[in-house]
Amino acid sequence: MAWQSILDRFRPVGAPGPAAAAGVPSQDVTGPAAELAPVMAALRPDMEAAAARLAAAEAEAEQIVARARERAATTLATARSRAPGARAKAAAAAERDAVEQRARWMADARVRADAMTARAEQVTPRLVARALDRVLDEMLGEPGAGRRSG
Repeated sequence: MAWQSILDRFRPVGAPGPAAAAGVPSQDVTGPAAELAPVMAALRPDMEAAAARLAAAEAEAEQIVARARERAATTLATARSRAPGARAKAAAAAERDAVEQRARWMADARVRADAMTARAEQVTPRLVARALDRVLDEMLGEPGAGRRSG
């Protein structure tokens, strides 16, 4: 029996008795494959179009990856060619900073040394006089005997 529609499988049941479903499937002689064949045939153009779009997308992705690899190789080559100059520039800057720092330290050391020299020039005469007094006290054997006037 050839059916016009898949819904033809359900025939109405009107037998007397308790309430039941409105329809039950009849005997399926042709099977699901025969029923789905027209549906699959109708979907075939869409499936082929989807496969074509997928293939085009994969080809485009391969091109994008190839271009990205080329750009990466170019960038790497440029970086490698510029690296010696950048290293030299960085080394020169570091050396310049070190020279400037050394100059600042030397200037600070000079200021401190000058301050220490000035303090030593102030204190030295008193210290020499005290030392001389002690030596004289020891030599003369009398405390305060070596004190000089003036």
